[in-house]
Amino acid sequence: MKGQGADCLGLVRGVWRELVGEEPEAVPPYSPDWAEVGGRETLLEAAGRWLAAVPVEAMAVGDVVLFRMSEGCAVKHCAILSDLSGPEPRMIHAYWGRAVVESWMGPWWMRRRAAVFRFPKER
Repeated sequence: MKGQGADCLGLVRGVWRELVGEEPEAVPPYSPDWAEVGGRETLLEAAGRWLAAVPVEAMAVGDVVLFRMSEGCAVKHCAILSDLSGPEPRMIHAYWGRAVVESWMGPWWMRRRAAVFRFPKER
């Protein structure tokens, strides 16, 4: 809900609702360790069902970037690319213990990019 706190997925879902409308599927409740349990690429699979895949090197402002927090782990974090004009891209995201923030996508984040997706055309 707009004006409420959000995690990274809640941020992307809120932007979806603003751009596209009603969400196409319900998101089940999840715990902080959801990506480590079950061994599935739940976030990556869902993004592939509803967003358009874009090559990582072709990412553009407004795209959703998915990250692997550790090598060999499932995709677990997402952000929206906000700026490509400086020396490092900038992204809007939310994560544990922080508010929704805009930050640099420095080398640490760049190495963890797993996939990039684009929202469907606006309504």
